[in-house]
Amino acid sequence: MYIEAVPNRNSPPAILLRESYREGGKVKKRTIANLSDWPGDLVEGLRTLLKGGRAIAPGVDPVTIVRSLPHGHVAAALGTLRAIGLDKVLGSAGHRCRDLVIAMILSRFAAPQSKLATARAINPDTETSSIGPLLGLGVVEREELYKALDWLLERQGAIEKTLARRHLRDGVLVLYDVSSSYLEGRCCPLGQRGYSRDGKKGKLQIVYGLLCAADGCPVAVEVFEGNTSDPATLTAQIAKLKHRFGLTRVVLVGDRGMITQARLEEEVRPADLDWITALRAPAIRGLVEGGALQLSLFDQRNMASITAPEFPGERLIVCRNPDLARERARKRQDLLAATEHDLAAIKARVDRLRLPLHGKDAIGLAVGAVLNKHKMAKHFDLAIGERSFTFTRKTEAIAAEAALDGLYAVRTNLPEQVLGDAQAVLAYKSLSKVERAFRTIKTGDLEVRPVFHWAAARVKAHVLLCMLAYYVEHHMLEKLAPMLYRETDPEAAEALRQDAVTKAQRSPAARHKEATHKTEAGLPVHSFRGLMAHLATYCRLTATTPLNDKYHFTLYTKATPTQDQAFSLLGINPERTQ
Repeated sequence: MYIEAVPNRNSPPAILLRESYREGGKVKKRTIANLSDWPGDLVEGLRTLLKGGRAIAPGVDPVTIVRSLPHGHVAAALGTLRAIGLDKVLGSAGHRCRDLVIAMILSRFAAPQSKLATARAINPDTETSSIGPLLGLGVVEREELYKALDWLLERQGAIEKTLARRHLRDGVLVLYDVSSSYLEGRCCPLGQRGYSRDGKKGKLQIVYGLLCAADGCPVAVEVFEGNTSDPATLTAQIAKLKHRFGLTRVVLVGDRGMITQARLEEEVRPADLDWITALRAPAIRGLVEGGALQLSLFDQRNMASITAPEFPGERLIVCRNPDLARERARKRQDLLAATEHDLAAIKARVDRLRLPLHGKDAIGLAVGAVLNKHKMAKHFDLAIGERSFTFTRKTEAIAAEAALDGLYAVRTNLPEQVLGDAQAVLAYKSLSKVERAFRTIKTGDLEVRPVFHWAAARVKAHVLLCMLAYYVEHHMLEKLAPMLYRETDPEAAEALRQDAVTKAQRSPAARHKEATHKTEAGLPVHSFRGLMAHLATYCRLTATTPLNDKYHFTLYTKATPTQDQAFSLLGINPERTQ
Protein backbone atom coordinates (compact mmCIF):
# COMPACT_ATOMS: atom_id res chain seq x y z
CA MET A 1 0.00 0.00 0.00
CA TYR A 2 0.99 3.59 -0.52
CA ILE A 3 -0.41 7.14 -0.31
CA GLU A 4 -0.92 9.15 -3.48
CA ALA A 5 -1.96 12.77 -4.01
CA VAL A 6 -4.33 13.06 -6.99
CA PRO A 7 -4.90 16.49 -8.62
CA ASN A 8 -8.53 17.66 -8.32
CA ARG A 9 -8.86 20.62 -10.74
CA ASN A 10 -9.34 23.82 -8.74
CA SER A 11 -9.82 21.98 -5.45
CA PRO A 12 -7.07 20.70 -3.13
CA PRO A 13 -5.62 17.35 -4.28
CA ALA A 14 -7.26 14.18 -3.06
CA ILE A 15 -5.13 12.14 -0.65
CA LEU A 16 -5.84 8.48 -1.35
CA LEU A 17 -4.66 5.28 0.29
CA ARG A 18 -4.08 2.82 -2.55
CA GLU A 19 -2.65 -0.57 -3.28
CA SER A 20 -1.24 -2.18 -6.39
CA TYR A 21 -2.21 -5.60 -7.69
CA ARG A 22 -1.64 -7.70 -10.82
CA GLU A 23 -4.51 -8.86 -13.02
CA GLY A 24 -4.13 -10.58 -16.37
CA GLY A 25 -0.43 -9.79 -16.49
CA LYS A 26 -1.05 -6.08 -15.93
CA VAL A 27 -0.34 -3.94 -12.87
CA LYS A 28 -3.41 -2.13 -11.62
CA LYS A 29 -4.23 -0.04 -8.56
CA ARG A 30 -7.31 0.49 -6.46
CA THR A 31 -8.33 2.97 -3.81
CA ILE A 32 -8.79 1.64 -0.31
CA ALA A 33 -9.59 4.87 1.52
CA ASN A 34 -9.85 8.61 0.98
CA LEU A 35 -7.57 10.40 3.48
CA SER A 36 -8.23 13.94 2.28
CA ASP A 37 -9.84 14.92 5.59
CA TRP A 38 -6.94 13.61 7.67
CA PRO A 39 -4.49 16.11 9.31
CA GLY A 40 -1.25 16.45 7.40
CA ASP A 41 0.97 15.12 10.21
CA LEU A 42 -1.23 12.03 10.52
CA VAL A 43 -0.95 11.40 6.78
CA GLU A 44 2.84 11.72 6.94
CA GLY A 45 2.97 9.36 9.90
CA LEU A 46 1.02 6.73 7.98
CA ARG A 47 3.25 7.30 4.95
CA THR A 48 6.31 6.60 7.15
CA LEU A 49 4.74 3.38 8.46
CA LEU A 50 3.91 2.19 4.96
CA LYS A 51 7.55 2.70 3.94
CA GLY A 52 8.73 0.48 6.77
CA GLY A 53 9.46 3.25 9.25
CA ARG A 54 8.32 3.75 12.80
CA ALA A 55 5.82 6.23 14.09
CA ILE A 56 6.85 8.70 16.78
CA ALA A 57 4.65 8.80 19.84
CA PRO A 58 3.10 12.14 20.79
CA GLY A 59 5.40 14.22 23.00
CA VAL A 60 8.60 12.52 21.79
CA ASP A 61 11.16 14.79 20.12
CA PRO A 62 11.57 13.83 16.47
CA VAL A 63 15.30 14.68 16.57
CA THR A 64 17.75 14.15 19.44
CA ILE A 65 21.09 16.04 19.54
CA VAL A 66 23.75 13.51 20.49
CA ARG A 67 26.78 15.86 20.40
CA SER A 68 27.45 19.56 19.82
CA LEU A 69 30.98 20.68 18.90
CA PRO A 70 32.30 24.23 18.32
CA HIS A 71 32.96 24.33 14.61
CA GLY A 72 32.99 27.78 12.97
CA HIS A 73 36.51 28.84 14.04
CA VAL A 74 37.95 25.45 13.02
CA ALA A 75 36.16 25.59 9.67
CA ALA A 76 37.48 29.11 9.07
CA ALA A 77 41.08 28.11 9.80
CA LEU A 78 40.90 24.82 7.89
CA GLY A 79 39.22 26.46 4.90
CA THR A 80 41.92 29.13 4.78
CA LEU A 81 44.71 26.57 5.21
CA ARG A 82 43.42 24.65 2.20
CA ALA A 83 42.70 27.78 0.16
CA ILE A 84 46.33 28.94 0.46
CA GLY A 85 47.59 25.43 -0.31
CA LEU A 86 49.42 24.88 2.98
CA ASP A 87 48.08 21.33 3.20
CA LYS A 88 49.83 20.51 -0.08
CA VAL A 89 53.02 22.20 1.13
CA LEU A 90 53.02 19.97 4.21
CA GLY A 91 52.66 16.70 2.32
CA SER A 92 50.47 14.41 0.26
CA ALA A 93 46.81 13.80 1.05
CA GLY A 94 46.00 10.89 3.32
CA HIS A 95 49.33 10.90 5.14
CA ARG A 96 48.65 10.35 8.84
CA CYS A 97 51.45 12.61 10.07
CA ARG A 98 50.40 15.40 7.72
CA ASP A 99 46.82 15.25 9.00
CA LEU A 100 48.02 15.30 12.61
CA VAL A 101 50.19 18.36 11.91
CA ILE A 102 47.16 20.10 10.39
CA ALA A 103 45.17 19.14 13.49
CA MET A 104 47.85 20.67 15.74
CA ILE A 105 47.86 23.86 13.63
CA LEU A 106 44.07 24.09 13.96
CA SER A 107 44.33 23.48 17.70
CA ARG A 108 46.36 26.71 18.03
CA PHE A 109 43.20 28.51 16.89
CA ALA A 110 40.75 26.39 18.90
CA ALA A 111 42.61 26.16 22.22
CA PRO A 112 46.43 26.46 22.41
CA GLN A 113 47.59 23.85 24.92
CA SER A 114 50.05 21.03 25.53
CA LYS A 115 50.24 18.06 23.18
CA LEU A 116 48.68 15.79 25.80
CA ALA A 117 45.71 18.15 26.13
CA THR A 118 45.58 18.50 22.34
CA ALA A 119 45.33 14.71 21.93
CA ARG A 120 42.47 14.62 24.41
CA ALA A 121 40.71 17.50 22.65
CA ILE A 122 40.86 15.60 19.32
CA ASN A 123 39.84 12.11 20.49
CA PRO A 124 36.18 11.12 19.90
CA ASP A 125 35.32 10.53 23.55
CA THR A 126 36.82 13.77 24.87
CA GLU A 127 36.83 16.07 21.83
CA THR A 128 36.19 19.77 22.40
CA SER A 129 35.92 20.96 18.80
CA SER A 130 35.22 19.59 15.34
CA ILE A 131 38.90 19.07 14.42
CA GLY A 132 38.82 15.29 14.77
CA PRO A 133 35.61 14.67 12.78
CA LEU A 134 36.64 17.11 10.02
CA LEU A 135 39.97 15.40 9.45
CA GLY A 136 38.70 11.88 10.15
CA LEU A 137 41.47 11.21 12.67
CA GLY A 138 39.75 8.70 14.94
CA VAL A 139 41.65 7.88 18.13
CA VAL A 140 44.87 9.89 18.51
CA GLU A 141 47.60 9.00 21.00
CA ARG A 142 49.99 11.58 22.40
CA GLU A 143 52.95 9.64 20.99
CA GLU A 144 51.43 10.02 17.52
CA LEU A 145 51.54 13.80 17.90
CA TYR A 146 55.20 13.60 18.92
CA LYS A 147 55.92 11.44 15.90
CA ALA A 148 54.14 13.98 13.70
CA LEU A 149 56.29 16.76 15.20
CA ASP A 150 59.43 14.79 14.34
CA TRP A 151 58.11 14.29 10.80
CA LEU A 152 57.37 18.02 10.50
CA LEU A 153 60.87 19.01 11.60
CA GLU A 154 62.41 16.72 8.96
CA ARG A 155 60.42 18.62 6.34
CA GLN A 156 61.21 22.12 7.64
CA GLY A 157 63.75 22.86 4.93
CA ALA A 158 61.41 21.85 2.11
CA ILE A 159 58.47 23.74 3.65
CA GLU A 160 60.43 26.96 4.10
CA LYS A 161 61.89 26.70 0.61
CA THR A 162 58.37 26.44 -0.84
CA LEU A 163 57.17 29.43 1.19
CA ALA A 164 60.22 31.41 0.06
CA ARG A 165 59.41 30.66 -3.58
CA ARG A 166 55.93 32.00 -2.97
CA HIS A 167 56.80 35.19 -1.14
CA LEU A 168 60.45 36.08 -1.82
CA ARG A 169 62.33 36.88 -4.99
CA ASP A 170 65.52 38.67 -5.95
CA GLY A 171 65.49 42.37 -5.12
CA VAL A 172 62.80 42.26 -2.39
CA LEU A 173 62.92 43.36 1.24
CA VAL A 174 63.38 40.59 3.79
CA LEU A 175 62.49 41.44 7.40
CA TYR A 176 64.27 39.69 10.27
CA ASP A 177 63.99 39.95 14.03
CA VAL A 178 64.36 37.74 17.09
CA SER A 179 62.42 37.06 20.25
CA SER A 180 62.50 34.58 23.12
CA SER A 181 60.10 32.36 25.08
CA TYR A 182 60.47 30.59 28.37
CA LEU A 183 60.55 26.83 28.92
CA GLU A 184 58.94 24.64 31.54
CA GLY A 185 61.42 22.25 33.11
CA ARG A 186 65.20 22.19 33.05
CA CYS A 187 66.06 19.29 30.76
CA CYS A 188 66.03 20.89 27.31
CA PRO A 189 69.59 21.43 25.98
CA LEU A 190 68.40 24.58 24.18
CA GLY A 191 67.21 26.10 27.44
CA GLN A 192 69.63 28.69 28.76
CA ARG A 193 69.46 31.81 30.87
CA GLY A 194 69.50 35.04 28.90
CA TYR A 195 67.72 38.32 28.46
CA SER A 196 64.07 37.41 29.06
CA ARG A 197 61.63 39.37 26.92
CA ASP A 198 58.83 37.62 28.82
CA GLY A 199 59.99 38.90 32.20
CA LYS A 200 60.46 35.32 33.48
CA LYS A 201 63.81 35.79 35.19
CA GLY A 202 63.83 32.41 36.91
CA LYS A 203 63.06 30.40 33.78
CA LEU A 204 65.27 28.90 31.11
CA GLN A 205 64.45 30.17 27.65
CA ILE A 206 64.97 29.74 23.93
CA VAL A 207 65.66 32.39 21.29
CA TYR A 208 64.11 32.20 17.83
CA GLY A 209 64.50 34.33 14.73
CA LEU A 210 61.72 34.97 12.24
CA LEU A 211 62.18 35.79 8.56
CA CYS A 212 59.27 37.59 6.93
CA ALA A 213 58.43 38.98 3.52
CA ALA A 214 57.95 42.74 3.17
CA ASP A 215 54.24 42.45 4.01
CA GLY A 216 54.97 40.60 7.25
CA CYS A 217 54.12 37.13 5.92
CA PRO A 218 56.31 34.57 7.78
CA VAL A 219 58.62 32.48 5.64
CA ALA A 220 61.12 30.77 7.95
CA VAL A 221 61.97 30.40 11.63
CA GLU A 222 65.11 29.27 13.44
CA VAL A 223 65.50 28.27 17.10
CA PHE A 224 68.68 28.99 19.10
CA GLU A 225 69.91 28.47 22.63
CA GLY A 226 68.46 30.88 25.15
CA ASN A 227 71.70 32.80 25.75
CA THR A 228 72.34 33.50 22.04
CA SER A 229 72.77 37.20 21.30
CA ASP A 230 70.66 38.79 18.59
CA PRO A 231 73.55 39.43 16.17
CA ALA A 232 74.80 35.86 16.54
CA THR A 233 71.58 34.55 14.98
CA LEU A 234 72.21 36.39 11.72
CA THR A 235 74.62 33.81 10.26
CA ALA A 236 71.94 31.14 9.91
CA GLN A 237 69.57 33.56 8.17
CA ILE A 238 72.17 34.64 5.63
CA ALA A 239 72.85 30.98 4.86
CA LYS A 240 69.13 30.39 4.33
CA LEU A 241 68.73 33.34 1.99
CA LYS A 242 71.81 32.66 -0.09
CA HIS A 243 72.03 28.88 -0.21
CA ARG A 244 68.73 27.26 0.72
CA PHE A 245 66.46 29.81 -0.97
CA GLY A 246 68.88 30.60 -3.82
CA LEU A 247 68.39 34.38 -3.60
CA THR A 248 71.31 36.40 -4.94
CA ARG A 249 70.04 39.97 -4.38
CA VAL A 250 67.84 40.73 -1.40
CA VAL A 251 67.66 43.64 1.00
CA LEU A 252 67.95 42.42 4.59
CA VAL A 253 66.18 44.70 7.08
CA GLY A 254 67.15 44.32 10.74
CA ASP A 255 67.14 46.53 13.81
CA ARG A 256 70.16 48.33 15.23
CA GLY A 257 70.80 45.58 17.77
CA MET A 258 70.77 42.91 15.08
CA ILE A 259 72.86 44.18 12.15
CA THR A 260 75.84 45.52 14.09
CA GLN A 261 79.07 46.83 12.63
CA ALA A 262 80.78 43.53 13.39
CA ARG A 263 78.07 41.54 11.61
CA LEU A 264 78.26 43.85 8.62
CA GLU A 265 82.00 43.40 8.31
CA GLU A 266 82.14 39.67 8.97
CA GLU A 267 78.96 38.30 7.38
CA VAL A 268 76.60 40.64 5.54
CA ARG A 269 79.09 42.33 3.21
CA PRO A 270 81.00 39.11 2.37
CA ALA A 271 77.64 37.54 1.44
CA ASP A 272 77.02 40.43 -0.96
CA LEU A 273 73.68 41.30 0.65
CA ASP A 274 72.11 44.73 0.60
CA TRP A 275 70.88 45.86 3.98
CA ILE A 276 68.96 48.47 5.96
CA THR A 277 69.43 49.05 9.67
CA ALA A 278 69.87 51.97 12.08
CA LEU A 279 72.57 53.58 14.19
CA ARG A 280 72.76 53.23 17.94
CA ALA A 281 72.42 56.35 20.10
CA PRO A 282 76.20 56.60 20.88
CA ALA A 283 76.99 56.60 17.16
CA ILE A 284 74.48 59.41 16.54
CA ARG A 285 76.00 61.38 19.40
CA GLY A 286 79.43 60.84 17.87
CA LEU A 287 78.22 62.25 14.54
CA VAL A 288 76.93 65.37 16.30
CA GLU A 289 80.07 65.86 18.36
CA GLY A 290 82.30 65.23 15.35
CA GLY A 291 80.48 67.79 13.24
CA ALA A 292 79.25 65.37 10.58
CA LEU A 293 75.66 65.99 11.70
CA GLN A 294 74.43 69.54 12.26
CA LEU A 295 71.25 69.76 14.34
CA SER A 296 70.38 72.96 12.50
CA LEU A 297 69.50 70.76 9.52
CA PHE A 298 66.21 70.05 11.24
CA ASP A 299 65.11 73.64 11.76
CA GLN A 300 62.96 73.51 8.62
CA ARG A 301 62.68 69.78 7.90
CA ASN A 302 62.65 66.46 9.73
CA MET A 303 64.79 64.27 7.44
CA ALA A 304 68.25 64.72 5.92
CA SER A 305 70.63 62.40 4.08
CA ILE A 306 74.30 62.65 5.05
CA THR A 307 77.56 60.75 4.68
CA ALA A 308 80.31 60.35 7.25
CA PRO A 309 83.92 59.12 7.09
CA GLU A 310 83.13 56.63 9.86
CA PHE A 311 80.65 54.90 7.55
CA PRO A 312 82.27 54.70 4.11
CA GLY A 313 80.07 53.64 1.22
CA GLU A 314 76.93 54.08 3.29
CA ARG A 315 74.05 56.50 3.24
CA LEU A 316 72.69 57.81 6.53
CA ILE A 317 69.13 59.13 6.56
CA VAL A 318 68.82 61.09 9.81
CA CYS A 319 65.26 61.78 10.99
CA ARG A 320 63.77 63.85 13.76
CA ASN A 321 60.27 63.00 14.90
CA PRO A 322 58.80 65.86 16.98
CA ASP A 323 56.16 63.63 18.53
CA LEU A 324 58.81 61.15 19.62
CA ALA A 325 60.95 64.00 20.96
CA ARG A 326 58.12 65.29 23.13
CA GLU A 327 57.35 61.83 24.45
CA ARG A 328 60.98 61.12 25.35
CA ALA A 329 61.29 64.52 27.06
CA ARG A 330 58.16 63.80 29.09
CA LYS A 331 59.39 60.37 30.16
CA ARG A 332 62.80 61.74 31.11
CA GLN A 333 61.29 64.46 33.26
CA ASP A 334 58.97 61.97 34.95
CA LEU A 335 61.86 59.60 35.69
CA LEU A 336 64.09 62.41 36.92
CA ALA A 337 61.35 63.65 39.23
CA ALA A 338 60.64 60.14 40.54
CA THR A 339 64.36 59.52 41.13
CA GLU A 340 64.78 62.83 42.97
CA HIS A 341 61.76 62.06 45.11
CA ASP A 342 63.15 58.67 46.17
CA LEU A 343 66.69 60.00 46.69
CA ALA A 344 65.29 62.84 48.80
CA ALA A 345 63.57 60.24 50.99
CA ILE A 346 66.92 58.48 51.49
CA LYS A 347 68.60 61.79 52.33
CA ALA A 348 65.88 62.47 54.90
CA ARG A 349 66.60 59.08 56.49
CA VAL A 350 70.32 59.91 56.64
CA ASP A 351 69.76 63.39 58.14
CA ARG A 352 67.11 62.53 60.73
CA LEU A 353 68.08 62.53 64.40
CA ARG A 354 66.28 59.39 65.53
CA LEU A 355 67.56 56.09 64.09
CA PRO A 356 69.30 57.65 61.07
CA LEU A 357 70.55 55.64 58.11
CA HIS A 358 74.33 55.58 58.54
CA GLY A 359 77.22 53.78 56.86
CA LYS A 360 78.41 53.99 53.27
CA ASP A 361 77.34 50.43 52.50
CA ALA A 362 73.82 50.83 53.87
CA ILE A 363 73.30 54.19 52.18
CA GLY A 364 74.81 52.88 48.95
CA LEU A 365 72.44 49.86 48.90
CA ALA A 366 69.41 52.12 49.32
CA VAL A 367 70.63 54.53 46.63
CA GLY A 368 71.50 51.68 44.27
CA ALA A 369 67.97 50.26 44.56
CA VAL A 370 66.50 53.62 43.53
CA LEU A 371 68.87 54.08 40.61
CA ASN A 372 68.30 50.53 39.40
CA LYS A 373 64.55 51.10 39.53
CA HIS A 374 64.48 54.30 37.49
CA LYS A 375 67.67 53.81 35.37
CA MET A 376 68.72 57.44 35.90
CA ALA A 377 72.19 56.99 37.45
CA LYS A 378 73.92 58.72 34.52
CA HIS A 379 72.02 61.95 35.21
CA PHE A 380 73.01 62.42 38.88
CA ASP A 381 76.17 63.28 40.82
CA LEU A 382 76.16 61.39 44.11
CA ALA A 383 78.23 61.92 47.25
CA ILE A 384 77.91 59.18 49.87
CA GLY A 385 79.65 59.43 53.25
CA GLU A 386 79.43 57.50 56.47
CA ARG A 387 76.84 59.97 57.83
CA SER A 388 75.99 62.07 54.80
CA PHE A 389 74.38 61.84 51.40
CA THR A 390 73.90 64.50 48.72
CA PHE A 391 72.83 64.40 45.08
CA THR A 392 72.54 66.87 42.22
CA ARG A 393 71.40 66.68 38.63
CA LYS A 394 73.95 66.67 35.80
CA THR A 395 72.24 69.49 33.95
CA GLU A 396 74.72 69.65 31.08
CA ALA A 397 74.53 65.92 30.40
CA ILE A 398 70.75 66.03 30.57
CA ALA A 399 70.64 68.94 28.13
CA ALA A 400 73.03 67.16 25.76
CA GLU A 401 70.85 64.07 25.75
CA ALA A 402 67.69 66.13 25.33
CA ALA A 403 69.15 67.76 22.22
CA LEU A 404 69.04 64.33 20.55
CA ASP A 405 65.46 63.57 21.51
CA GLY A 406 63.43 62.21 18.62
CA LEU A 407 66.55 61.74 16.52
CA TYR A 408 67.31 58.46 14.79
CA ALA A 409 69.42 57.49 11.77
CA VAL A 410 68.66 54.79 9.22
CA ARG A 411 71.77 53.42 7.52
CA THR A 412 71.94 51.48 4.26
CA ASN A 413 74.35 50.58 1.48
CA LEU A 414 71.70 51.11 -1.20
CA PRO A 415 72.20 54.17 -3.42
CA GLU A 416 69.45 56.77 -3.53
CA GLN A 417 68.54 55.98 -7.14
CA VAL A 418 67.70 52.42 -6.06
CA LEU A 419 65.85 53.31 -2.84
CA GLY A 420 64.96 56.89 -1.95
CA ASP A 421 65.36 58.38 1.51
CA ALA A 422 61.67 58.13 2.39
CA GLN A 423 61.44 54.56 1.11
CA ALA A 424 64.49 53.54 3.15
CA VAL A 425 62.95 54.99 6.33
CA LEU A 426 59.64 53.25 5.66
CA ALA A 427 61.46 49.98 4.96
CA TYR A 428 63.14 50.16 8.37
CA LYS A 429 59.82 50.96 10.03
CA SER A 430 58.30 47.88 8.41
CA LEU A 431 60.09 45.81 11.06
CA SER A 432 57.00 46.55 13.15
CA LYS A 433 55.29 43.84 11.07
CA VAL A 434 57.70 41.24 12.47
CA GLU A 435 57.07 42.56 15.98
CA ARG A 436 53.34 42.16 15.34
CA ALA A 437 54.00 38.57 14.28
CA PHE A 438 55.86 37.89 17.54
CA ARG A 439 53.00 39.38 19.57
CA THR A 440 50.52 37.14 17.76
CA ILE A 441 52.63 33.99 18.09
CA LYS A 442 53.51 34.57 21.74
CA THR A 443 50.30 35.90 23.25
CA GLY A 444 46.49 35.58 23.01
CA ASP A 445 46.06 34.15 19.52
CA LEU A 446 48.53 31.25 19.21
CA GLU A 447 50.45 31.13 22.52
CA VAL A 448 53.80 29.57 21.67
CA ARG A 449 54.70 29.89 25.36
CA PRO A 450 55.20 28.24 27.70
CA VAL A 451 57.09 25.45 25.92
CA PHE A 452 56.61 22.09 27.64
CA HIS A 453 58.87 19.93 25.44
CA TRP A 454 62.25 18.79 26.72
CA ALA A 455 63.85 17.38 23.54
CA ALA A 456 65.54 20.04 21.42
CA ALA A 457 64.01 18.66 18.20
CA ARG A 458 60.51 18.82 19.66
CA VAL A 459 61.03 22.41 20.80
CA LYS A 460 62.11 23.39 17.29
CA ALA A 461 59.12 21.58 15.77
CA HIS A 462 56.75 23.31 18.22
CA VAL A 463 58.03 26.75 17.21
CA LEU A 464 57.77 25.82 13.52
CA LEU A 465 54.20 24.64 14.13
CA CYS A 466 53.30 28.01 15.68
CA MET A 467 54.92 29.85 12.75
CA LEU A 468 52.78 27.84 10.32
CA ALA A 469 49.69 28.68 12.36
CA TYR A 470 50.61 32.36 12.08
CA TYR A 471 51.07 31.86 8.33
CA VAL A 472 47.41 30.81 8.21
CA GLU A 473 46.35 33.67 10.48
CA HIS A 474 48.23 36.20 8.35
CA HIS A 475 46.09 35.28 5.36
CA MET A 476 42.93 35.21 7.47
CA LEU A 477 43.67 38.73 8.73
CA GLU A 478 43.95 40.02 5.18
CA LYS A 479 40.59 38.58 4.19
CA LEU A 480 38.77 39.45 7.40
CA ALA A 481 40.09 43.03 7.57
CA PRO A 482 36.65 44.63 6.92
CA MET A 483 35.37 43.01 10.13
CA LEU A 484 38.46 43.77 12.25
CA TYR A 485 40.10 46.88 13.64
CA ARG A 486 42.49 46.82 10.71
CA GLU A 487 43.26 49.13 7.83
CA THR A 488 41.20 48.35 4.74
CA ASP A 489 42.22 51.31 2.57
CA PRO A 490 46.04 51.58 2.71
CA GLU A 491 46.16 53.96 -0.26
CA ALA A 492 43.91 56.47 1.49
CA ALA A 493 45.97 56.11 4.68
CA GLU A 494 49.21 56.67 2.78
CA ALA A 495 47.75 59.80 1.17
CA LEU A 496 47.20 61.24 4.68
CA ARG A 497 50.79 60.61 5.79
CA GLN A 498 52.72 63.87 5.95
CA ASP A 499 56.08 62.21 5.40
CA ALA A 500 58.03 59.05 6.18
CA VAL A 501 59.12 60.31 9.60
CA THR A 502 55.80 61.15 11.22
CA LYS A 503 53.37 58.57 12.51
CA ALA A 504 51.25 56.74 9.95
CA GLN A 505 47.62 57.88 9.74
CA ARG A 506 44.46 55.81 9.62
CA SER A 507 42.18 56.09 6.61
CA PRO A 508 38.70 57.63 7.06
CA ALA A 509 37.15 54.17 6.78
CA ALA A 510 39.39 52.80 9.54
CA ARG A 511 38.70 55.80 11.80
CA HIS A 512 34.97 55.35 11.21
CA LYS A 513 35.23 51.71 12.33
CA GLU A 514 37.12 52.75 15.46
CA ALA A 515 34.62 55.49 16.32
CA THR A 516 31.41 53.54 15.70
CA HIS A 517 32.65 50.00 16.37
CA LYS A 518 30.56 49.01 13.36
CA THR A 519 31.45 47.66 9.92
CA GLU A 520 30.09 49.12 6.71
CA ALA A 521 27.36 46.47 6.91
CA GLY A 522 26.41 47.68 10.40
CA LEU A 523 27.83 44.62 12.17
CA PRO A 524 30.06 44.80 15.27
CA VAL A 525 33.81 45.22 14.66
CA HIS A 526 35.93 42.55 16.37
CA SER A 527 39.47 41.76 17.34
CA PHE A 528 40.72 38.60 15.64
CA ARG A 529 40.50 36.60 18.85
CA GLY A 530 37.01 37.95 19.56
CA LEU A 531 35.86 37.02 16.06
CA MET A 532 37.25 33.49 16.43
CA ALA A 533 35.40 33.14 19.73
CA HIS A 534 32.16 34.19 18.03
CA LEU A 535 32.73 31.81 15.11
CA ALA A 536 33.20 29.00 17.65
CA THR A 537 29.51 29.37 18.59
CA TYR A 538 28.63 28.06 15.13
CA CYS A 539 28.35 24.37 16.01
CA ARG A 540 28.46 21.02 14.27
CA LEU A 541 25.69 18.81 15.65
CA THR A 542 25.46 15.04 15.63
CA ALA A 543 21.81 14.01 15.80
CA THR A 544 19.61 10.93 15.73
CA THR A 545 15.88 10.19 15.61
CA PRO A 546 13.68 7.82 17.60
CA LEU A 547 12.72 6.16 14.32
CA ASN A 548 16.24 4.70 14.12
CA ASP A 549 18.50 5.55 17.04
CA LYS A 550 21.43 3.71 15.41
CA TYR A 551 21.50 6.16 12.52
CA HIS A 552 23.40 9.41 13.17
CA PHE A 553 23.40 12.44 10.88
CA THR A 554 25.04 15.86 10.93
CA LEU A 555 23.33 19.22 11.35
CA TYR A 556 24.71 22.74 11.70
CA THR A 557 23.41 25.67 13.69
CA LYS A 558 22.07 28.67 11.80
CA ALA A 559 24.84 31.22 11.19
CA THR A 560 24.52 34.71 12.64
CA PRO A 561 24.96 37.69 10.29
CA THR A 562 28.50 38.17 11.62
CA GLN A 563 29.37 34.52 11.01
CA ASP A 564 27.81 34.68 7.54
CA GLN A 565 29.98 37.68 6.63
CA ALA A 566 33.13 36.06 8.00
CA PHE A 567 32.57 32.86 6.03
CA SER A 568 31.79 34.91 2.92
CA LEU A 569 35.00 36.97 3.24
CA LEU A 570 37.03 33.80 3.69
CA GLY A 571 35.28 32.19 0.73
CA ILE A 572 34.35 28.99 2.57
CA ASN A 573 31.22 26.95 3.22
CA PRO A 574 31.48 25.73 6.83
CA GLU A 575 29.23 22.76 6.02
CA ARG A 576 31.64 21.52 3.33
CA THR A 577 35.04 21.76 4.98
CA GLN A 578 35.35 18.03 5.59
